[in-house]
Amino acid sequence: MSLLDQFSLKGKTAVGNHRPLNRTVLCSQLEDTIPLLTGGARGLGLEMMRAFAEVGASVACIDVLPELGKHSVNDIHRDFGVLATTWECDVTDDEQVRTTFDAIAKKHGSINVLVTAAGVVKNFRAEQYPAADFRRLMDVNVNGTFFCAQAAGNHMIAQATGGSIILIASMSGSIVNRPQPQCAYNASKGAVIMLAKSLATEWAPRGIRVNSLSPGYMETGLTKALFEKEGENGPVLKATWEGHTPIGRIGKPHELKAMAVYLASSASSFVTGELSDSDGRGERVRWGMRRGRGRGAKMEDLMKSGEVVRATTDGCNW
Repeated sequence: MSLLDQFSLKGKTAVGNHRPLNRTVLCSQLEDTIPLLTGGARGLGLEMMRAFAEVGASVACIDVLPELGKHSVNDIHRDFGVLATTWECDVTDDEQVRTTFDAIAKKHGSINVLVTAAGVVKNFRAEQYPAADFRRLMDVNVNGTFFCAQAAGNHMIAQATGGSIILIASMSGSIVNRPQPQCAYNASKGAVIMLAKSLATEWAPRGIRVNSLSPGYMETGLTKALFEKEGENGPVLKATWEGHTPIGRIGKPHELKAMAVYLASSASSFVTGELSDSDGRGERVRWGMRRGRGRGAKMEDLMKSGEVVRATTDGCNW
């Protein structure tokens, strides 16, 4: 099975089916890596950490929730038989981040893959947004992302081995979500997208690739908490989101796993800077489903033509 076939829907026409990753395709490219995942104890971080374990990689979970982290890595070790460790760390504390990454490198031998999935969201109308909440969100989503990327980048530079850093952004960094007011979250994810581009440019000569991955509306603890907070309006908000998504539903966390594995592996060795490839024209293509020029395009054809591809895993949310 080719890599492109691995990402296809062959044999499945229904959306949302959870298909195990084909270990034979990517295991040789990731078995010797040690992906670090911030926010790996739950949600999208946990799903992507399990994806790396599926293809034989040892994993390190970095989270502010130590007990949940222990439970998650124990499940991974039981299910996949790989080395899985957990590390308590507040990503907003740059000194704690540095010491944690040093300890992980000592335990695992090196650092060559990082996924920054730690993040928070808190919604207020812009004119009423409390300053303390705004600062806290930026501290976690932007500062925390940078501190972790910086720590991983320093290890990759010192090792002279290169590596892959995947910053989890959001479609909210490129579009304004409706109807919820979330100016702080949107701004923070826009910063993450530009941070990935900047780091990719600076570190490319060092063999370090930096990409951002932009999920759309996903069934995570954050979204479930938001629906619950909305009370009777929760189902209405969910239906609104689904109505704004041409696929007509909210995504499942496991639907990000193949993209994370691809970006971490050498299969994407010519992809850096917000999942961009080749000629730099910046044409925005949402996996061949975008309204306009990208509609119906095949991934194979885009790659052969050298088209720049920005893969926004959001169910084609316009």
